[in-house]
Amino acid sequence: MHEYGATARLEDGSLAAIPAAEFAAHRPTYVSSRDKRKPLELRVVRLGRHATASLAGVARDPDAIVAEPSSTEQLDELPVPEPAMRTDIAFEMRLGAYLRETEAWAPPDRPAPAERHFIRKKHRADVFEARKKTT
Repeated sequence: MHEYGATARLEDGSLAAIPAAEFAAHRPTYVSSRDKRKPLELRVVRLGRHATASLAGVARDPDAIVAEPSSTEQLDELPVPEPAMRTDIAFEMRLGAYLRETEAWAPPDRPAPAERHFIRKKHRADVFEARKKTT
């Protein structure tokens, strides 16, 4: 049991996630089962490698019904969510322009700011290492 629902170990040894809404709706049942070490009858939906579980035989809220494939043919018909946007082109261009602009701020006779940062960190780490050594 955790902040985002729960995780259940199935009879075959695999794990299944119990969504937070499902867990909150039936928390006493799940807690009682764990305390008494009594297995629950769960309805498991597998989409690829991921399994989601909910209590079997419990009336569901009609608004909370999720499409559940009963066969592999239906798996292809489910809507595929759009992948999360990993990069923002406009942001990357602005960041690149800013970094090019700040290159001029670095003194030409000294190492680059990143190198100076790592040199300071290395010297600081050496100080801590020296503290550990007994003389």
